[in-house]
Amino acid sequence: MTTRRAKPHHKPHRILVIDVGGTHVKLLMTGQKEPVKIPSNLSMTAAKMVRDVKKATRSWKYDDVSMGYPGPVINNHPLREPHNLGGGWVGFDFRKAFGHPIKIINDASMQALGSYKGGRMLFLGLGTGLGSAMVIDGVLEPMELAHLAYKNGKTYEDYLGIRGLENTGRKNGAVKFLRSPRN
Repeated sequence: MTTRRAKPHHKPHRILVIDVGGTHVKLLMTGQKEPVKIPSNLSMTAAKMVRDVKKATRSWKYDDVSMGYPGPVINNHPLREPHNLGGGWVGFDFRKAFGHPIKIINDASMQALGSYKGGRMLFLGLGTGLGSAMVIDGVLEPMELAHLAYKNGKTYEDYLGIRGLENTGRKNGAVKFLRSPRN
């Protein structure tokens, strides 16, 4: 007679994903198809973001949090205050505030990983600002191209971010600006 071992029952791991942006904070949980959007702007501090996220997700059950932050991140912590949001992000205890383990990475890095299919990829996220990351053979490298000097004393983000496009009256200017000339 052989004995059967019961298969271990693993509870599904539910992750709340937060993409912090200058226009919206987008929320998605494992298994969901459409994100919930919370408006954000220069008054969105770290504490306000946490309050708004907890309010929007009060009926959700999740185990961990993954957050894309619009700026450099080192050792799971924002390195600098964001350009398009309020303050209080550097040194904020997100694990304590959410009451769950949290992994924080640069927002463009999070978006790049979500669309990466292998090989080499340069990711440019055109939105409120300009996010950038590179992935080569599975190795992710966040970049901060947005704040490099471009021309007339302005940065790439000043031209390609939403405010730059609004100032020039162009809606699709960023796409035209980055498109290669046709042969």
